[in-house]
Amino acid sequence: MKPAILIHGPTASGKSALSVALAKRLGGEVINADSMQVYRELRVISARPAAAEMDGVEHHLFGHVAASERYSTGKWLDDVKPVISKVQRRGKVPIIIGGTGLYHLALVEGLSEIPPVPEDIRGDVAEIFKAGGVPALREKLEQVDRETAERLGEGDKQRLSRALEVWFATGKSISSFQGKKGRPILGEGEWMGVALTPTRSRLYARIDRRFEGMLMEGAMEEARGLASQGLPDDLPAMKAHGIPWLIAYLRGELSAEAAAETATRDTRRYAKRQFTWIGRQFPFWPRIPSLSIEDRLRVIHALYKEVDGA
Repeated sequence: MKPAILIHGPTASGKSALSVALAKRLGGEVINADSMQVYRELRVISARPAAAEMDGVEHHLFGHVAASERYSTGKWLDDVKPVISKVQRRGKVPIIIGGTGLYHLALVEGLSEIPPVPEDIRGDVAEIFKAGGVPALREKLEQVDRETAERLGEGDKQRLSRALEVWFATGKSISSFQGKKGRPILGEGEWMGVALTPTRSRLYARIDRRFEGMLMEGAMEEARGLASQGLPDDLPAMKAHGIPWLIAYLRGELSAEAAAETATRDTRRYAKRQFTWIGRQFPFWPRIPSLSIEDRLRVIHALYKEVDGA
């Protein structure tokens, strides 16, 4: 069985183009590890690769979930396991690529008793507290996990926040993880991982340009389509970067300029949190700062030879 290649990197770092080029060079298939690119209705705003960009390479777990679903890391693990096996049985290299670090971590370490929470979700919970204090945390937790909310003390900000973070990250109650840790899908010697770490100034400039392109390609229409479904605001798909602000524009709450500016600001902040995640959770993954696809291919190919023994 061919070992898998895991590629993590911040938004707009060129992961999609790299994955296709790598698949062509090594004989691989691309598997999505981005929590927003799973949603069917978010092709443009999540930068999900279009058919032309896939360039004939098989892609898996892209756009297979309805926006109305509360998809989670646990569900992704259930979905990705048979896909990896299928790709390997065909003698191909599974190339698992995306910006959701928790997906990668769960894949090689198992879904931990209390999973690590992505920085963007921590930020979301912090904003809930900032807006309404402990009562707002409790109210939100009661909506998704009443049992845990009732068990926690009235003023227990730390545990209320933690319970919310775990729910948002996994779609499961924090109590469901007590005493449990699943076996990793990929064990030692069955994978290699790299992190893309371009300079932040160049990355932020790419983020700004990409959002402008998204607006031209139909991001506003995607936001309008989601708004028309009347979905709850706390669904993951409704918090995709740019969507809340575009919907606010459609409701007449923001100008077009303010919506675009806020969306790109939030995306840059998310990229910053992704860099933090790489430093904390993937300290031993080789870094590739170059934006050149050829440089990236050269490094990954050399590393893969060591794992594959080819």
